[in-house]
Amino acid sequence: MKSNTLFLLLSFLFTFNSFSQENYLGEGPFNQLIIRGAMLINGDGSPPRGPIDIVVENNKIIKIQIVGYPGVSINESRRPKLIEGGKELDASGMYLLPGFIDMHGHIGGNAQGADPEYVFKLWMAHGITTVRQPSGKSAKELLELKNKSNANEIVAPRIFGYTGFGSGAKNGINTPEEARAWVRENSEKGADGIKFFGAEPEIMTAALDENKKLGLGSACHHAQLSVARWNVLHSARAGLTSMEHWYGLPEALFEDRTIQNYPLDYNYQNEQHRFEEAGKLWAQAAKPYSEHWNNVMNELIDLDFTLDPTFNIYEASRDLHRARRAEWHEDYTLPSLWKFYEPSKISHGSYWHDWGTEQEVAWKKNYQLWMTFINEYKNRGGRVTAGSDSGFIYQLYGFAYIRELELLREAGFHPLEVIRAATLNGAEALKWDDKIGSIQVGKLADFVIVDENPLKNLKVLYGTGAVKLTEDNEVIRAGGVKFTVKDGIIYDAKKLLSDVKKMVDSEKEKLDWDLKQPGIKK
Repeated sequence: MKSNTLFLLLSFLFTFNSFSQENYLGEGPFNQLIIRGAMLINGDGSPPRGPIDIVVENNKIIKIQIVGYPGVSINESRRPKLIEGGKELDASGMYLLPGFIDMHGHIGGNAQGADPEYVFKLWMAHGITTVRQPSGKSAKELLELKNKSNANEIVAPRIFGYTGFGSGAKNGINTPEEARAWVRENSEKGADGIKFFGAEPEIMTAALDENKKLGLGSACHHAQLSVARWNVLHSARAGLTSMEHWYGLPEALFEDRTIQNYPLDYNYQNEQHRFEEAGKLWAQAAKPYSEHWNNVMNELIDLDFTLDPTFNIYEASRDLHRARRAEWHEDYTLPSLWKFYEPSKISHGSYWHDWGTEQEVAWKKNYQLWMTFINEYKNRGGRVTAGSDSGFIYQLYGFAYIRELELLREAGFHPLEVIRAATLNGAEALKWDDKIGSIQVGKLADFVIVDENPLKNLKVLYGTGAVKLTEDNEVIRAGGVKFTVKDGIIYDAKKLLSDVKKMVDSEKEKLDWDLKQPGIKK
């Protein structure tokens, strides 16, 4: 245990000292930016169309111009004119989407040894231009990073900072009055919202009421320690705007019990117990499409409640080998982060102690029931967003977000519905849909540009691309985001990934470290 802690500390110190934002800050902004000839996937659910020219001035879209038709040469006289000092970006044959919104993005942590620059570049390399950070850093830290991002002094997505409820309270929050005071102080510090984990009902009621009065956002991971008395329905009725993962939702769907069927030797602080039993929880809820199941869903929709499922972060529970052997780990996962993932009795989000076939089968069934609820929620008009919760359980920043999109597709979403969850739905949940989330005149210039069709294969959005055999029998990697545009500034996504690889290579060299699967000795 001591050697593991020492490794993490040394690795973090190496990381902290070696990571500094390079001079590369993208290209721009320009007084005018024209993106030429793209196939537009709008984000609002409308089908693709193109070729389209998009004109940006002062970080706002001012024109979306049809410039041709399939199989017909473009009439140059119809194209918007470039003004002096303007920039043209040729996107002929490429697909252009709104910037992605990660609704559950932690900006690294000391335990993982993940510096913000490392995290930000992985996000931006995957087209993520906006992130909601749901706790993990103080309001002061978040505000500093947020301001630098807004000023484009660093390569980073736009940040919405949600502070963990009670952070900084020396003796915790023990009364409704203390809850209201903390919420007001959090707002004064510049936070955009609060991330709850649950509390006593009277404290949750007071905090959510005060937060709602201030017009701030809220999210909740309904931890098992409080969920028996306060589930998702209680939170939504009290003013919570979104729920994370799925904790608290099966509990709201209970019909023949009020408490999860915990084994009598269960210990919440034992990660094996916690996650093994969590994989059996959906089977204890009301059956899909039953009266109670329908009633809970319809009430949440009536309350304009947002579900942010973060499917990917639990995927190792149903397929450990897949998550652990993901090909991007070798080039882009820091040694400290890989060490953090290994089985540990003290690190939350490291992998569990004895995981096997029986646990994975239970989790596969768990996913089937969970995905059924999420897909039907979407079908009935409920809002579902895309969040990754990376940095835990073998899920890497950026890459895990694209996996989340694939899992929404598996749940039953049409690819256009997947893109809408990743863009406009997130913007609506953040109450920023007048500025981002779809490509409309008047909105900000946040774009993802990829040279393959992501609707046909979401894997082309991974930084490592998708394996493809050409007509000449050559095996290639197709795709990978080509450009990420945030606030009208163009970023070469592949250069960002190259920078990350250099960071990882440098750490490996300093530590004389090679990636080994857990339990395998040199």
